[in-house]
Amino acid sequence: MSATATAATRDQIESLVRSIILKSMGGAPAPANGNGKPGPPKVIVNISARHCHLTQEDVDILFGKGHQLTPMKRLYQDTDFAAEETVAVVGPRQRMIPGVRILGPCRKFSQVELAFTDAISLGIDIPVRLSGDIEDTPGCLLIGPKGSLVMPKGVIRAERHVHMGPRDAEYYGVKHLDRMNMRVESPCPGLLEGLLVRTHPDWKLEVHIDTDEANSCDLTHATNVTLVKA
Repeated sequence: MSATATAATRDQIESLVRSIILKSMGGAPAPANGNGKPGPPKVIVNISARHCHLTQEDVDILFGKGHQLTPMKRLYQDTDFAAEETVAVVGPRQRMIPGVRILGPCRKFSQVELAFTDAISLGIDIPVRLSGDIEDTPGCLLIGPKGSLVMPKGVIRAERHVHMGPRDAEYYGVKHLDRMNMRVESPCPGLLEGLLVRTHPDWKLEVHIDTDEANSCDLTHATNVTLVKA
């Protein structure tokens, strides 16, 4: 048997073993390329419009004691949902953004995520932060149908990031809190650098950028997006 034939047989065996392992784990193999090896994962990019996360205690104040958030739509990550409930966000200039969607389920901290454009309109100087890193951040006033509250901190621009599970992390050769770059091919192409990698066994591959970032590269009309390790 020639060396070429031996290599081809080895590739076929490796592909078959990989398929069997993935099937036993409840997963499906990625599409194969011409060499019989898994192809690149499908990159999903979702735009995070302004929204907030609330504690149950803050939900009680804004919507009434014991109120539970009502799921309106499941998000791409199965654990999260957009709620029917919204609040108004008021900044120091007494300007208001009404109808800011709450995302559930409730968290251990309250946080408002805005694009820079939103923050400029409200008169709030917001930092770029990883979700949950809210120490030394500005606050705002939240108004709901049953009450209002002053958040002493928690208003941020969420750092651009990518969710992924272990299989995708292995494919890209990255780990939790590494950085990646994303190339957007569109009528207004662009390169978004420094996406923070966030990994979890239950997560699907998904990039989150805000409305300002999406508009800057015309993501709505993108024909392709690619991710590479920074």
